[in-house]
Amino acid sequence: MDLDQLTLEEAAEGLKKKKFSSADLTQNCLDKIQEKEKDIFAFLKVMTKEALLQARKADKVLEKGEGISKLTGVPLAIKDNILLKGIACTAGSRILENYIAPYDATIISRLKQRNAVFLGKTNLDEFAMGSSTENSSFQVTHNPCDLTRVPGGSSGGSAAAVKSGEALYSLGSDTGGSVRQPAAFCGLVGLKPTYGSVSRYGLMAFASSLDQIGPITKTVGDNRLVFQAISGLDKRDATSRQKEDFPAGFSLKQLKVGLIKDELLQSVDPLIVERIKRMVNELQEKGAEVKMIDVPSFLSALPTYYIIAPAEASTNLARYDGIKYGASVLAKNLQEVYRLTRGEKFGPEVKRRIMLGTFVLSTGYADAYYKRALKVRRLITKEIERAFQEVDVIISPTTPTLPFKIGERTKDPVQMYLSDLLTVPASLAGVPALTVPAGVIQGLPVGLQIMGPAFREERLFQVGEEIEKLISL
Repeated sequence: MDLDQLTLEEAAEGLKKKKFSSADLTQNCLDKIQEKEKDIFAFLKVMTKEALLQARKADKVLEKGEGISKLTGVPLAIKDNILLKGIACTAGSRILENYIAPYDATIISRLKQRNAVFLGKTNLDEFAMGSSTENSSFQVTHNPCDLTRVPGGSSGGSAAAVKSGEALYSLGSDTGGSVRQPAAFCGLVGLKPTYGSVSRYGLMAFASSLDQIGPITKTVGDNRLVFQAISGLDKRDATSRQKEDFPAGFSLKQLKVGLIKDELLQSVDPLIVERIKRMVNELQEKGAEVKMIDVPSFLSALPTYYIIAPAEASTNLARYDGIKYGASVLAKNLQEVYRLTRGEKFGPEVKRRIMLGTFVLSTGYADAYYKRALKVRRLITKEIERAFQEVDVIISPTTPTLPFKIGERTKDPVQMYLSDLLTVPASLAGVPALTVPAGVIQGLPVGLQIMGPAFREERLFQVGEEIEKLISL
């Protein structure tokens, strides 16, 4: 049995029936890491000793048969901007190269309670700023579907680890699409939950009003399992909110699907648009009602995001000054320590966003840029809320392009930023969005994005499972 190809449901069933042990499952993943990392470069740190100890502990729990869940004994990978106590957490940056996490993130604590097995920390664009995982200070991750192409970003390492069989599932963070885009590029399922439904305590901040932790899995059912495990109120996160109950009953014949008008998709590869429309037509043939919706502010979402996110990043990253955290460059005075440490240890993209964010917050420009962007954000949120009064979900492509070649966009930041075109609206509005595989074009994966009202993740999972059925036919 090829253990690394199991879904979470299959792994849980196999562990329950003692077809294999957690130690077997974990060793299989570690073997895959040993075999494939020379080509994939998904991991920044592999926790071999720790993972095997956790697996043996999980096997004892499974043997007793008490206090187990479907995640007990199942190995996963963690994006390296989520704190795991006693383990290095770099956020893909030289400035935190030797930083050791002093405590567990809330989601880590919740997974430890379920005796999950942590394989290691995965690569990412530095401080989660990027769409290709080429901005990491340590290595470039390759897409397992085509090693010459990017896996997406910023959670590219997390997606690549699952796709290559190095982990059964993974966790990433999504600020403007950083779970959904790499999941789409690697032919996986990725969720950006409702803002506040998953605790951010222990997640290194990029843009605090946008950041959310989300799972990357092989199937929609697996994604539901992980989301249920990590979500819920956390008193240590002031933005955390209690999940709302949502009825489980579902029928395609009662589903109202919103499809974005073509004029909002002019920058999207026509082959991708055609594929998504074909999937929506198949839903319609099975009984769903399809309605074209007009959300004009979607066209303003990308520039709005690239004002708000860098503004928040410029303040969040001010703490990395060579004094309080991480690396420090020796100098004659305090100002020189700040300047040299940040100048040497931050990468080009992080510097670019800090400078952009500082500019839009500066005296004389805050009104023209930052405050205006906040007003547009409110407009986007209201338009999306109005759309959900007419439809249950909004379906669109996840990305405007197929996975692009490594190095293809590194010299053109604007082209790189356009990768987030279709994912940032949900981030700005704080609503959940799920990407599911929609087949392949020219041998490369295509992602279909399902967006829903706040706290309606279950509806996204239900629709996502219907898409899975269509693909498997």
